[in-house]
Amino acid sequence: MLFAGACIAQNLVENPSFETKVKCPERLGNFNADVVFWSTPTDGSTDYFNGCSTEMGTPENFKGTQPADFGKGYSGLYLYAPNDYREYIQATLTQTLIPGKKYQVSFYVSLAERSDFAVKDFGVLFSKDKIKIPTKKELSKKKLYSVVDNKYNFMEIGYSNFYSDTQDWILVNTQFVAKGTENYVTIGNFKNNARTRKFRTKRNRKQGAYYYVDMFRVDKARNQNLTTTVTSNESDSTDHFTLDEVHVFENLLFEFDKFNLLPSSKREMQQLYEYVNADAELQITIHGHTDGIGPKRYNQTLSSRRAQAVADYLQKLGLSKDRILWLGFGGKKPVATNHTEAGRQQNRRVEFVITKKEHLNK
Repeated sequence: MLFAGACIAQNLVENPSFETKVKCPERLGNFNADVVFWSTPTDGSTDYFNGCSTEMGTPENFKGTQPADFGKGYSGLYLYAPNDYREYIQATLTQTLIPGKKYQVSFYVSLAERSDFAVKDFGVLFSKDKIKIPTKKELSKKKLYSVVDNKYNFMEIGYSNFYSDTQDWILVNTQFVAKGTENYVTIGNFKNNARTRKFRTKRNRKQGAYYYVDMFRVDKARNQNLTTTVTSNESDSTDHFTLDEVHVFENLLFEFDKFNLLPSSKREMQQLYEYVNADAELQITIHGHTDGIGPKRYNQTLSSRRAQAVADYLQKLGLSKDRILWLGFGGKKPVATNHTEAGRQQNRRVEFVITKKEHLNK
């Protein structure tokens, strides 16, 4: 079980963790035929893995070992391979996105053990019409815009070297503003080999970068003030944190009843650190909260330890100790009812407030 400091929103992607299938996978390259509500936009042979299979099973498969943390199934695809070979996955959204509204897209990835490279960017492409282009190479803009009347909203999510993690599932996410034409979403690498940012994980091998992908979400952004950097096909846009305002961590995850940060939480910590560290006048205060279930004294301790875990990690990244305050409130400040699981999940949160030093002295 996971703790998440964000309210529940409707996922616009059906079958997000690839659990609903036509049949148990029996061979390579059959994702398009085996998985319900998903497709492949090119002739690349994307793979489907499920624990029900002996040929394409989990956690052991032809690319290494990877447990399925979100059910029994996940997808597998090449983001970098010789001769610009590429694989993609494509989902149909349950509704067209609303123009001008901010949404978030997220999914989990893990680099397969037998990969020779890791890539530093994941591409996300929203389209008005379903994409089906007869190619096994990269979906370049030239190929995409050769299809008359289709409309696109493209973004690229760039991360550091933890994309080379072959054990944990790493959360990849960003926020974006919808154009109102988005009905489908495709993920993969839309660059050719020469333009792909990558690094070698093994010597003298040429098999490429193969990733497992699972738990895909598209939903309305829950915190409009969270920092977001998105590279689109038209322009770059950067939001910023509002000072003196309470922000809820969107992707801060803890194991149930524990206070150790999970790897998928640390990208958000990195973003926050970079923002605060860039201005020596900024201070940050961390607030930990629990739901109303359990003894008050225990919840007070748990909320304090979760807030401290965030503070400790920011210090580990390099933020000075004297610029961080943290405290726990237990279940004293609910933002929703404790009578439903959805409400309790909203109450189990970690917040932060960024303040300038002169504001503190007033």
